[in-house]
Amino acid sequence: MPEGHVIHRLARTLNADFRDAPLAVSSPQGRFATEAALVDASPLTLAEAFGKHLFLHFDADNPRHVIYIHLGLIGSLRFEPSADVWGQIRLRLDNGTTAANLRGPQFCTLITEEEHQAKVAKVGQDPLREDADPDALWSRVHASKRSIGAQLMDQGLFAGVGNIYRAEALFRQELSPFIPGNQLDRAEFDAIWSDLVELMDYGVEHGRIDTVRAAHTPEAMGREPRKDDHGGEVYVYRRAGQPCHVCGTEIQETVMQGRNLFWCPTCQPAR
Repeated sequence: MPEGHVIHRLARTLNADFRDAPLAVSSPQGRFATEAALVDASPLTLAEAFGKHLFLHFDADNPRHVIYIHLGLIGSLRFEPSADVWGQIRLRLDNGTTAANLRGPQFCTLITEEEHQAKVAKVGQDPLREDADPDALWSRVHASKRSIGAQLMDQGLFAGVGNIYRAEALFRQELSPFIPGNQLDRAEFDAIWSDLVELMDYGVEHGRIDTVRAAHTPEAMGREPRKDDHGGEVYVYRRAGQPCHVCGTEIQETVMQGRNLFWCPTCQPAR
């Protein structure tokens, strides 16, 4: 499933290239045709990301409509030449030269502003949003006995953080994923939050996840670059059984919150 930086990157492109002019909105697949017709020829006024949720606001006739998108596990939103129409396109936004083509989403629905506000209210604090409130998040994290590894995957707490950012931020801060939230101190929480902001910001800018510091890049260590569908250089994610780039200990793997968790028992000691 795409992590939050992917959704913010999509919103940034939509705002830059598709806003404020009437768009041809359609559903070549047909499953969203009735809804698409309601906003066809309307301008996109704002694309916004909250965690892994994407909202497209249109200045259509009353009531104002919002398209809500969640890519899920297999969904994609690609920017392609207007002449390219292939595959099962659920939603297509065409500005005359480029089309934003949505395929295979978990959700693509037309909602009202009121429904939009209700959905946003359920989303946690997003490290990529300027209006995020880490103080409020700290209160909830520290009041819980759930492990920090589990809490980082809770989209009602850390919006947009996925399996890669969970594993990598905890490794970089030398924190065991099994530490209960109520045993973290504020400095440790702040370090996790700041690291997430930095790493996810990089992801938006570069379109990939790189988490290793300069001393641990392939060039610095004389090792082969990582080969993985997700791309990017990482410390522990999907590296079970391989030596830690920092200490050489074998990276461990288990399941937490229904997802594979990776960590180094030496660099991230249990308390």
